[in-house]
Amino acid sequence: MHATSARALKQQRRLARRRGRATNPRLAFLRGFLKHPVMVGSIIPSSTKLINKMLAPVDWENTKVFVEYGPGVGTFTRPILERLAPDATLITIDTNDEFTDYLREDIDDERLLPVTGSAADVEKILSDRGFSHADYVLSGLPFSTLPPGLGDAIGAATAKVIRPGGAFLVYQFSPKVRDFIAPVFERIERGFEWINVPPATLFWAYREPK
Repeated sequence: MHATSARALKQQRRLARRRGRATNPRLAFLRGFLKHPVMVGSIIPSSTKLINKMLAPVDWENTKVFVEYGPGVGTFTRPILERLAPDATLITIDTNDEFTDYLREDIDDERLLPVTGSAADVEKILSDRGFSHADYVLSGLPFSTLPPGLGDAIGAATAKVIRPGGAFLVYQFSPKVRDFIAPVFERIERGFEWINVPPATLFWAYREPK
């Protein structure tokens, strides 16, 4: 076999392996968890019951910019897009470029903008893409295991970008997240979902209209 043909074959095999990884969400999720365990809340994606309860309070008709922290393989991303208006935008922010690449390759939707970066930089991420604010922000990041200071920074940055009347939606496996969001949000509602592995505590932190 000629060297050129051998290189072409190897390239085809690499692309095939890449396509195989991109279409296997469970494998992608597991690889992401193993790569950045501190930044992934659970090794098991959220249940449909949890997703529906978490998103139920969203005013979809008046939502033009939705932000999701830690989208992973899109467990919430797809349901958000199903509810989102045709002219709205969903920006996902993940520190793991494998998750960002996975969403970009697996979800064909012009409303989706996957970004590799930190949720603490949400103001700049929005500004760089021409947005001054978000209507809602969703997070499944494990605040209780984040590096010192990062949870406070994410809470403060999120409160700055959410418009009055909007909310920060948070699902956690520890209620400690309230410590990070209570100082910067005017009203917080709390719920719980047993039908999830593990059961999750839910928070809806609102920016009150001025």
